[in-house]
Amino acid sequence: IPRPLPHPLREPFRPHGSEVFISGSIGVAIFPNDGDSCDTVLKNAGVAMNQAKLRGRNTYEFYSAHMNARALERLSLENQLRRALERNELVAVYQPKVQIKTGQVMGSEVLLRWHHPEQGSISPTQFIPLAEEIGLIVPFGEWVLSAACRQNKVWQSAGLAKVRVAVNVSARQFRDRKFIKTLTHVLDTTRLDPQYLTLELTENTIMENAQENLDVLYEIKEMGVKLSVDDFGTGYSSLSYLKQVPL
Repeated sequence: IPRPLPHPLREPFRPHGSEVFISGSIGVAIFPNDGDSCDTVLKNAGVAMNQAKLRGRNTYEFYSAHMNARALERLSLENQLRRALERNELVAVYQPKVQIKTGQVMGSEVLLRWHHPEQGSISPTQFIPLAEEIGLIVPFGEWVLSAACRQNKVWQSAGLAKVRVAVNVSARQFRDRKFIKTLTHVLDTTRLDPQYLTLELTENTIMENAQENLDVLYEIKEMGVKLSVDDFGTGYSSLSYLKQVPL
């Protein structure tokens, strides 16, 4: 259970008359139970601190032996995830959107999966937050975008109905300065008509740096790409602002 920090650490600092709030994550290791040398105690305190960060930060954790095992497991997963793209272990699967009355497929949404050669299919809830944390979500997002556009073009060339494919765009990917350039490059190389691509962004992503994001969203709209909002109602956006967004 996360433990809140002591009251003094939740108080603001006041340098030069301005209030500054600084959170802290603390790991606690006790000599000699958690190590019989200074180096070991400090190392285990660091492990406990990382656990405090994983639990949401601004809290403290006492070291326990099982934390080392979890830390090693996470490190192994991180190292393998970094090589998943070059080893062609990522897979794009497609969830159809069906018109209930007619049974007609109206579109699809691409989902990212990781098929590990030894561990099999690894849950997205396990590897996607890790990819976000270590900065891999941007190249992963580019790979998914390219795969979805390429596959949709293949379906259309095979004579199937022309429908839109939806791709989730992470906040980190959307904030990347090269995002528009990447999007343009993918559409050019796959030759997919932009009207058959939908980008799904979460409400929180749209609301961050609202005015700056609005300019980017309208630039995407001018390209012919469709936009939709995901997880609506989970953030603090106003309907008056969302009316300005080209969804």
